[in-house]
Amino acid sequence: MKGRSLRLCLWEGNEVPKKIDILGVKVDPVTMEEAVAQVETYMDEMCGVLVATANAEMIMRATHDQELMKILNDAALVVPDGAGTVWAAHHLGHEMPERVAGYDLAQELMRRAPEKKRRIYFFGSAPGVAELAKKKAETLYPGIEIVGTRNGFFSEKDEPEIIENIRRAKPDLLLAALGVPKQEKWLYKHQKELGVPVSIGVGGTLDVMAGVMKRAPRWMQKAKLEWLFRGMLQPKRAGRLMALPKFVLKVHHAKK
Repeated sequence: MKGRSLRLCLWEGNEVPKKIDILGVKVDPVTMEEAVAQVETYMDEMCGVLVATANAEMIMRATHDQELMKILNDAALVVPDGAGTVWAAHHLGHEMPERVAGYDLAQELMRRAPEKKRRIYFFGSAPGVAELAKKKAETLYPGIEIVGTRNGFFSEKDEPEIIENIRRAKPDLLLAALGVPKQEKWLYKHQKELGVPVSIGVGGTLDVMAGVMKRAPRWMQKAKLEWLFRGMLQPKRAGRLMALPKFVLKVHHAKK
């Protein structure tokens, strides 16, 4: 970060909204427009920050993973990614304007990237997926500059080379699709070495863009059933989906 404190980077020129505590995870009550504007500020100011997208599954995991809890609460911005997060805030008596899905946040940042001349790096998913996602991005957002891609299959000995490749590419925005909590832990651990203004863990975003995984139909998104659609497409997620009823019960208990 070029001689500026992180504090000056955060919500510069704006009133800082109070984070909402959901089972120990502090979530920012922001709209999509506000989230995008804040990420743009981080990039403009070369802040070197982590942005997290907190859905119910991630929050539940953080309740028994203190490393993840610390990472989320150290993140510059934690957006409410998922109907469960928005519901929990409301149930606990707080205002949460809307869901800010990680996939949609990434798309909106990419849509604006050509005009702002932002440089973006895709990191993660299976071999070949990031390259397909790059082609899709170049079709959707003419003029976008995807300055590098790297799959998410690597060992610890590969990390210095990965970090060096990202540093050389000099992206303004690093989108990491390594899955929760690996992506958050990896980005947090290497944040200073990477030297990237903004890093975001984006889960299955590259898979969806590449066409190897479908996103829920719009009507299911509006009906807040995207979690069910993912479970239907990926039976292996069934066990993870059990976190959702546990989340509801835990939030309900926290209200008492």
